[in-house]
Amino acid sequence: MNRLAGETSPYLLQHADNPVDWYPWGEEALERARREDRPILLSIGYAACHWCHVMAHESFEDPEIAALMNRLFVNVKVDREERPDLDAVYMNAVVQFTQGHGGWPMTMFLTPAGEPFHGGTYFPPQPRMGMPSFSQVLEAVELAYRERPDQVNELGARMAEHLRETAQLAAGEADPAEPQLAAAVAAMRKAFDPEWGGFGRAPKFPPAPAIEFLLRMWRRTGEGDPLEIATTTLDGMALGGMYDVLGGGFSRYSVDEQWLVPHFEKMLYDNALLASAYLHAWVVTEQPRYREVCERTLNFMLRELLLPGGGFAAALDADTDGEEGLTYVWTPAQITAVLEPAAAEPALAYYGVSEPGNFEGANILRPSGPPPGDLEQIRLALLEAREQRPQPARDDKAIACWNGFALAALAEAGWRLGQPAYLDAARRCASFLLEAMTDDQGRLLRSARDGAGRIPAFLDDHGAVALGLLELYTATGERRWLDAAERLVASVRERFADAERGGFFYTAADGEQLIARHKELDDNPTPSGQSLMATVLLRLARLRGDQRMEQEATAVLRLAEPYLERAAPALGQLLCALEMQLSPPQEIAIVGPDDHPETPLLVAAARSGFHPNAVYAFGDGRSPDDLPLLAGKSLVDGLPAVYICERFACRAPLTDPAAVAEALA
Repeated sequence: MNRLAGETSPYLLQHADNPVDWYPWGEEALERARREDRPILLSIGYAACHWCHVMAHESFEDPEIAALMNRLFVNVKVDREERPDLDAVYMNAVVQFTQGHGGWPMTMFLTPAGEPFHGGTYFPPQPRMGMPSFSQVLEAVELAYRERPDQVNELGARMAEHLRETAQLAAGEADPAEPQLAAAVAAMRKAFDPEWGGFGRAPKFPPAPAIEFLLRMWRRTGEGDPLEIATTTLDGMALGGMYDVLGGGFSRYSVDEQWLVPHFEKMLYDNALLASAYLHAWVVTEQPRYREVCERTLNFMLRELLLPGGGFAAALDADTDGEEGLTYVWTPAQITAVLEPAAAEPALAYYGVSEPGNFEGANILRPSGPPPGDLEQIRLALLEAREQRPQPARDDKAIACWNGFALAALAEAGWRLGQPAYLDAARRCASFLLEAMTDDQGRLLRSARDGAGRIPAFLDDHGAVALGLLELYTATGERRWLDAAERLVASVRERFADAERGGFFYTAADGEQLIARHKELDDNPTPSGQSLMATVLLRLARLRGDQRMEQEATAVLRLAEPYLERAAPALGQLLCALEMQLSPPQEIAIVGPDDHPETPLLVAAARSGFHPNAVYAFGDGRSPDDLPLLAGKSLVDGLPAVYICERFACRAPLTDPAAVAEALA
């Protein structure tokens, strides 16, 4: 066992018995590199990553390659999900070195000062497809470091300076304005695949934040184009393949343009974000297929990712027993062994199962045509049989950011779908985040496993958890969740803000100082911390009437202004924040005791429909409350009431649920 044996990350533990003398990232490895004047080989990946497994089996488990690594380098292994700050900085360098090709596993070579001078992604054990072998790369890099140290150090210093410069982001000359919303939709239309949905060609990633923006734009304009792009994409992803038609949930991405063949890892963040997107599509269109996908995705999360403490595990692996997709694919014989003959034949036809198959001699299930009358019984029988197979490993560390997305999805689905179990799960997840994932000083942690966590949270962790807590406050009216969200935001404003250029750094001022302190804007693949904080600040600003918060959110949007049109599909969450910022405020105060029979009816009416920019405040009408939106709001003749306001100018209170729904519509 090497030094990774003492780590908690499942990804690092996968490499603990490699013959490579791995170090975790830290001062011990950096000090050895300085002392022995050795270059650092930095390898970054994650537990569910298929190609990370491939390179590990081919190279890191090979005694000869490992011996070469040990002789020439100080070798450092990093879990990108635990240390997204490191991953982001060095991935930017990889993209520069490879002229635009990033991905995992990431293989980076650093000077002892941590400055990158060469890098790439996957390297094969033997030369193939125009790539040198990993051993050739190792020997060439070390030779350059030893024989041309001045050039190497100069290159590393130049790259580090470039990373620092590009990390700052320069604000646009003006605040983003209404025309940029329409321009963003036009840019998405240009990149849109009208046949299968999504943006661009293969590989395709699920664009949940972009879909959320398009649904907002349909609501804003009444024009069909944004809705068509959104629903075509949602329908394409749900066809089967990337979407698991038996057990629910989505794989991380599709290797083809038809959403058919995925790498089979299932990530918490994709499933939480997509559950929300399908939920909102159901609200907008009233099409039951979107509700079904939402529910099955949330049920997958609760069935396969839920941790004992109430949080959610990070992912399920792409591979089972070293074979990609083994758990999920079928042969005709496997189908007929499970189902009675009368059910097997229509099931084979409906799911498109054949002897040649559509994936390496087997079949990824892809429904087509009219479903059999007993489809639900067939689905459950096949799912039960599948659960008896070997299962993919679960990366059971909890990531704060991703749990924030799960919290938001469960909280909103709980009240929209009338599912108390989802609300209960949301409350448990929130308690897990505020207790098990908070340190002794009350600060949020990035990750935790088996009750242990030590890495401080980053900007997106704070933003996602705060957003989830706000959704839980909207779902329950329980003030404790709003208070917790405001504490997180206060910490961000104190420790992450860039007072000079506006916006927020990804890392805290009191955190580890890397070669660059970067900012992020794009959804890569989760919404950026900047966009999440802009969203949270706008919601709190409208809830409290706080102009300074609104200005801080606007400063984030100004950073994004130069990129909004040309990179619109990758800036979905920022565009959602911009659409909110350019919309008239909609503030809804609900005043009524919990024990009054009319209160839940008014709450349901006030939350009905699709009003993504509305903010809610809940009071009982009896006790004082420090929320400005509740100031002066009281019961009406002893009855619960709803006050609909804009910039704290309120209409006459309403006590009839039908009148509330009509006023909001």
